[in-house]
Amino acid sequence: MILVWIIILLMGTGLLAWLASRWNTFLPRLISLAGTITYFGITLWLWHGHDPGVGNQEWIISYTAKWIPTFGIQFKLAMDGLSLLMLLLTSFLGVICVLVSWKEINSRVGFFHFNLLFELAGITGVFLSLDLFLFYFSWELMLVPMYFLISIWGHEDRIYAGKKFFLFTQASGLLMLLSILGLYFVHGQNTGVYTFDYEQLVGTTMAPQIGFILMLGFVVAFCVKLSTVPLHSWLPDAHTQAPTAGSVILAGLLLKTGAYGLIRFALPLFPEASHRLAPLAVLLGVVSILYGAKLAFAQTDFKRLVAYISVSHMGFILLGVYSFNEMAMQGVVMQMIVHAISTGALFIIAGAVYDRIHTRDLHQMGGLWRQVPRMGTMGLVFVMASMGLPGLGNFIAEILILIGSYQGDFKVLTVIATVILITATAYALRIMQKVFYGKEHKVWKIPDFDVREMIVMLSLTGVIIWLGWYPASVFRVSQTPVQKVIEKVRIPKPDQEEEMESVDRADIFNIANPVDVKYVTIKKVDQVQKINLIQTE
Repeated sequence: MILVWIIILLMGTGLLAWLASRWNTFLPRLISLAGTITYFGITLWLWHGHDPGVGNQEWIISYTAKWIPTFGIQFKLAMDGLSLLMLLLTSFLGVICVLVSWKEINSRVGFFHFNLLFELAGITGVFLSLDLFLFYFSWELMLVPMYFLISIWGHEDRIYAGKKFFLFTQASGLLMLLSILGLYFVHGQNTGVYTFDYEQLVGTTMAPQIGFILMLGFVVAFCVKLSTVPLHSWLPDAHTQAPTAGSVILAGLLLKTGAYGLIRFALPLFPEASHRLAPLAVLLGVVSILYGAKLAFAQTDFKRLVAYISVSHMGFILLGVYSFNEMAMQGVVMQMIVHAISTGALFIIAGAVYDRIHTRDLHQMGGLWRQVPRMGTMGLVFVMASMGLPGLGNFIAEILILIGSYQGDFKVLTVIATVILITATAYALRIMQKVFYGKEHKVWKIPDFDVREMIVMLSLTGVIIWLGWYPASVFRVSQTPVQKVIEKVRIPKPDQEEEMESVDRADIFNIANPVDVKYVTIKKVDQVQKINLIQTE
């Protein structure tokens, strides 16, 4: 029931913040901060009180209630280690978003926090839903608040950016809905049970062509949200025009719903089709890494530059997911977290610079370090993180993805991705050179980070350093769900099976009334030898 109360908390707090705006603008901020801190406290308690890395249980907490039983729809929520990590990330960034919006948002403050908290509620629903109808409902719930956040509180081209974001994500979401309905009917025809229950739909038997088509609906929706080239064009505009909190949620959370969807739904529901798609998916991942890095280096708009950094970093997600390797998958989970922290921090810095000098043009910046040394120091930390500097969390994520994917079937593409990674140095150092170092193009008299802003940035710095030095805190929690996904998607290769000559079953098990056995197949699965006997009458 605690999972339901989390969503109720966010929606109720958002509604209360909107109603409180009738009296003043301080109350909505305070209510939102209290709600997000409570959410963060609950997820910390769940993380501290449960150890999903121990034992073989699949779900830490689950909740199921009847919703529309006539159509096999349930209100089914469940949390495993992967969901727990995503909830921690969501709640932490929720607090950060409220704090960074404290002075930036001065119009319709109550409605802003209403949309912010409903956005967090939708994202939370995506990370917890185990009924595909409920998952789609939560997926669509994310779109409307983000559309308002961009279109009302964004910058000069906010209406265009908001519409583009909505059309891309809504159209791809409808494709996913068609695939969900297709899976629903295929399973119903096979079993006579029509249900949207994820656990029952896993393992549904279907023709390879049907499975591949249904999988594409899911993958397209997830890749649009992941901003995979060539489905990425909505992202730079949305990031550039969104307010700072909107950019942080886009980069830190909405993109991660796409990665989460691939791991949780696309791979387990369609294992064979996923293997067929893997070469193309990995190729698109490598293309995204190169394309994002090249376009990031070419940008003159600060926020647009950081947006293309996101496109590049998300390419590693596809590379790791479709390597079907536990090490690479652990790297993907880490990448989801560290990218949210490092890129979210860069968007906060970009927003702070814009609030002070009212431009995002890099050609008008330069030499700001002398006036804002605290901001410059924080910028240097997260620029180094984006480069993958050892000692920071991004290095752990990228090295695991590259090593794990190299152990798979895509060695050449992994080598290319490794070489491209060097280009991160160019666009990352360009931020420092154009913004904080170099020649002053204008004389700006601007204040440095205040106490509130330093609390935000030091919190993010502490997390990125912690993940760089103690990544086991993440791997311990994600190990069991990652292993289960790999197990579901694993297809044994011919060299993993050994056929033996016909033997008498009684000779092995000393059982009376022996039956003839055609052959014995020995498979190694998760280090356990299993003997499968295939009998003949």
